Amino acid sequence: MVKKWVGIKVNFKLKESFLKAGRALGKVFPMILGTILLVSLISALIPESFYLSVFNKNIFFDSIVGSLIGSVSAGNPITSYIFGGEMLNQGVGLIAVTAFLVSWVTVGLIQLPAESLILNKKFAIIRNLSSFVFAIVVAVLTVLILGVLK
Repeated sequence: MVKKWVGIKVNFKLKESFLKAGRALGKVFPMILGTILLVSLISALIPESFYLSVFNKNIFFDSIVGSLIGSVSAGNPITSYIFGGEMLNQGVGLIAVTAFLVSWVTVGLIQLPAESLILNKKFAIIRNLSSFVFAIVVAVLTVLILGVLK
């Protein structure tokens, strides 16, 4: 059935779909806002000097620790470039920075409860675990491909 809606002929099912999507977004918005606030709080509480004291230039240890810390202190891609550059300038190794940033953007332990509710618990856990493992793999491959390791 086609109806006239705001001067445009729109299928009734399309209008109904937009309304359902709007209601779903309204229900999810408090979780998204809470997640953003929690991520901001954790990022503010952990100083950059902490990361320098943790990494010791060991290829495997740094990649695992970088992925673990990045998984807990989630962030967004826009700020990751600035943060990664600052870590490199302060002497943290490329493998640790790469593992940290990849897991920081892709793994979200903070967001896991909200993600579980929205996407399914099993899917959220598998996605986070595979992102964690691939963060380590990407870090090692990046450093090997760039030939930075001696």
